[in-house]
Amino acid sequence: MISTEERQRCIEACMECVEACNNCYVSCLGEEHIDMMRECIRLDRECADICQFAIKAMSSNSPYMQQICELCAQICEDCAQECGKHQHDHCQRCAEACRHCAEACRSMAA
Repeated sequence: MISTEERQRCIEACMECVEACNNCYVSCLGEEHIDMMRECIRLDRECADICQFAIKAMSSNSPYMQQICELCAQICEDCAQECGKHQHDHCQRCAEACRHCAEACRSMAA
């Protein structure tokens, strides 16, 4: 059984990840070599979207919450890996938030 505290921690991690991904997305659009940022931008959007969906699933105690959190963790890991390739501060902050969120979501999915 998932505790209320564990669920709240995961919701908060997802909210932080959404914010970091949205900031990274907007910042990447302003980078000089935007072609090099294409995959980062795409994953920022995917990650923010699935995190928002996971927040909704956890908030409503969806019976699919664990599967959604598992998918969220995978997308967060992919986004963290891509953002981690770039030296921009916004990418590094996003990678860190994504790793934290993936860890929280994995614990929800277990």
